[in-house]
Formats: sequence, C-alpha cells, structure tokens
Amino acid sequence: MAGNATAQEKLFALREQIARLEGKSLPGLTAAKREEAAVHPEHEKAKSSQFRLALGVPSMDLALEGGLPLDGITEIRSRLMGDAGAASGFILSLAAHLKIRQPDKAPVLWISDVVSGQEAGLPYSVGLRQFGLSPQNILYASPRKLDDALWLAENAVASGAFSATILEIRGNLRHFGLTESRRLGLRAKAAQRPLFLLRHAGKEEASSASFRFLVEPAPAAGRRLPDGSLLGGSIGHSVFRLTLEKSRNPAPLSFLLEWNLHDRQFSLARDAGETFSSRKEPAHPGPRLPAPVDRQDRTPVVGTVVALERAS
Repeated sequence: MAGNATAQEKLFALREQIARLEGKSLPGLTAAKREEAAVHPEHEKAKSSQFRLALGVPSMDLALEGGLPLDGITEIRSRLMGDAGAASGFILSLAAHLKIRQPDKAPVLWISDVVSGQEAGLPYSVGLRQFGLSPQNILYASPRKLDDALWLAENAVASGAFSATILEIRGNLRHFGLTESRRLGLRAKAAQRPLFLLRHAGKEEASSASFRFLVEPAPAAGRRLPDGSLLGGSIGHSVFRLTLEKSRNPAPLSFLLEWNLHDRQFSLARDAGETFSSRKEPAHPGPRLPAPVDRQDRTPVVGTVVALERAS
C-alpha cells in the first residue's frame, strides 16, 4: 500500500502525456469526465457517497456535499490554545461517529507533536469512553521531531491499517506547508483512508484539505427529561461552535453542533447555552470596587530626583 501514492502520481503523468499525444488538454479530459458523470449520475453519486462520512444533519451534509471525505484531509483548527479541548473533543466525536458508520476492528492512530502534547495534554481513557471510543481502539504516538511525525502520518495513511489517522500540531509550522499537505492528500486518496489534521492555535493557510472547520467551545444546554423538559441545574451533551471556513460555499457557514454520547449521533443545538452561558451579561453591571482617588494603584517610580539639570 505504501507505493500506491507513487503509482497514482505516475498515472497522472501518463494521462497528461497521452492527452498531449492526442492533442487534448487536461481541462478537456476533465470536461469529458463531467459529461460521463452527467450520463450516469446515479453511478457517480453512489461512487462519491461511498467515500463520504455523513454527519446525519441535513443542513451540514448539504454544505459538505454529502459528508466529510474518507479519502482525503479534513482540517480542524482552533484560534487559541485554550480551545484545544473543544477541537480535540470534536475530533473524537468524528472518530466515534466513523466507528458507528463503518464498524471494523482497525484502530485509530493519533499522532501528536511534542508541543501539542505538553500544552493540550494526552488523551484520557475515561474521556475516550465518554465520546464512545474504546481505549483499546486508540493508538497514540508522540514523535520528537515534526519530520518524524509527518513521515509516520504518511506511512500510516498509506498502509490502510487504520480506520482514521489524526495528526495534531500546534500553530502554523514553517516545515509543514502546502507541499507536505499535498503529499499527505495523495497518500489518503490512494489508500482511501481519512486524515484529520488537528491544528491548535493556528491561522488559516493554504492546504489540500477538502474542508476546514474553526472549532470553538459552546455552552451546553440542560439535560432533557423523557417528557422533553429540561432538568434544572444539569449539564447536557457537548456542544461545538463550528465555522466551515473552507468549502465550495461562497461564504463561511456557522453551526452549533451537539454530540450525543449515548446515541452517538450529531444534531443541531438550537437552544444551547440559553441557560448556562458563560458570556451572559451580569444582572447589575458595573465596577465592583470604586476607582482610587489618590491614584495609589499605580506603581511608584523607582528612585528620587536628587538634582535638576542646569538652565545654563
């Protein structure tokens, strides 16, 4: 399986050479492929849905053109390192959802660089069960160098031995750019395996990812009772504030997505945070302490003036 990506690159080169010998261009070949898809739409639709992970939310699946790619890269990023828990939780939710939709015995490989492991922490076995994953199905690796992490991610995806591969990095690294992203995308395409890129405290940058989400924490609603009412003082399921930054949509889309760990499915959280919102304004806004009159809150100047400069 490791040579599939190289064979795929050779195949692209051969197609380009044949197109030149026949006097055709690659855009012409693409148009011919589109015409074939128009003649047999049901065949192309079934072929594309085979490598898509539908989230079960119609509005999101429509924006994702059927779901997340199972033969490509999906990037999940956070603005701040403090949001690493929300981004990691969303990754775990996707991995658990993938296990339900495509049950197999293949484990999930989580590759983390040293900095991310030190600041965001390591996966916790009890927390994995809360997201519907068994600790025995998660393999964790923390290479010391970024080159080793990229090499491990490429070979893990190309081997096809894992149901999904998670690559966790921090920020926008200089040695991980568009070239490295394209190489990982080729490996995922050839092996028909998904790669989730988890970027903490990172900015938007060009990559070969089909979709990119900005994940932020969102307050959870209360737990619902069998009659549909909310249980006061309780905390419900995890809620993620998602912004679809990269897709074919002309403008970013925002969702409040809830992960039900019991049913192991996603749903739109329309009333999330109405009761337990950390950003709720206080009932009586205003300063708690009066402003000092003598300005003693400022740090005194170090030293004293012993002499003034001479005027002449």
